[in-house]
Amino acid sequence: MHLFRQHAVTDHAAAAALVPVIDYGPYFAGAPGALERLAEELRHACETVGFFYALNHGVPQAIIDRGFAASRQFHALPLEEKLKLRLNENNIGYLPVNASVQAASTVHKATKPNQNESFFISHDRGPDHPDLQAGIPLRGRNKWPDGMATMRADMMAYFDALYAMGQRMLPPFAVALGMPQDHFASYFANETHANCRFLHYPPQADTSENTFGTAPHTDNSFMTALARTDVPGLAIRLPSGEWFPPPVIPGTFLINLGNMMRRWSNNRFLSTPHGVINESGADRYSIAYFHSPNPDVVIDCLPSCISADNPAQYEPAVYRDLILAFFRANYFHQQGHKSEAAVMAVAQ
Repeated sequence: MHLFRQHAVTDHAAAAALVPVIDYGPYFAGAPGALERLAEELRHACETVGFFYALNHGVPQAIIDRGFAASRQFHALPLEEKLKLRLNENNIGYLPVNASVQAASTVHKATKPNQNESFFISHDRGPDHPDLQAGIPLRGRNKWPDGMATMRADMMAYFDALYAMGQRMLPPFAVALGMPQDHFASYFANETHANCRFLHYPPQADTSENTFGTAPHTDNSFMTALARTDVPGLAIRLPSGEWFPPPVIPGTFLINLGNMMRRWSNNRFLSTPHGVINESGADRYSIAYFHSPNPDVVIDCLPSCISADNPAQYEPAVYRDLILAFFRANYFHQQGHKSEAAVMAVAQ
């Protein structure tokens, strides 16, 4: 039996109540007391399930629609054209089917590559950007197909809108963790480590045990904002251990916390396992935006989350070191024992 079916939730109404819908509208509008009320809702969601829906998030639906249209346009290109933009050492570019695996996951040790293809973008840096000139890891340039200026513009509009949203969401998270509202500001200055993953899940011919569109895992981000179409496939593991397919709620992003938030909060906030299997028979598209701090910052457990009875569970660590270790564990092109030729062979 497939992993997602072993403990599948049958009472969807009860399970949906565990993934709350949180309205950001009053906070973004500057309503009196809205920050504190929002922080309390966030605290509950982050401590109990690690997922929530963000309503009135401020990103126009037209930008989201154009982002999905651009993704479909990119993934419709011939494979040989996409492979010219293959993922580089900064994890920017095209990742073909069969070129990633959640091997390092503590959730489920995947033995087969993921059945999805992805196109990653980040800040659209120019060739004279000082970080590029210095060769600093994780600060590379985007890679674009020739002659597709509209696609590029629409993808960057999506990235820029989600980046702005992520920055605006930082104060409520800080207050939810018992810190001043500006606590995270310095960690997310000077071009944070943010990227957008435009995902395409072809219909899976093989849906046998241990075969996934994306194997069960936790994200390595601070937070992730996911936009989806109506084609199902996503499942999240509830605290009960049951797997639940969260419905698409129009006008919302599905937000989940990543391992960096869990680390910062000393395990107080959850980084919840999730994965995808596309049994629909149709092509499935989603866009995952990952919002994380500047790679140079040191992540240490927050003072509000440690005490004599609850000491820090993590040593201080530079975020760049943590994310590079994650990449090396989960992407074949980052692994020294995997040659580029081998990766391209399984992709084709």
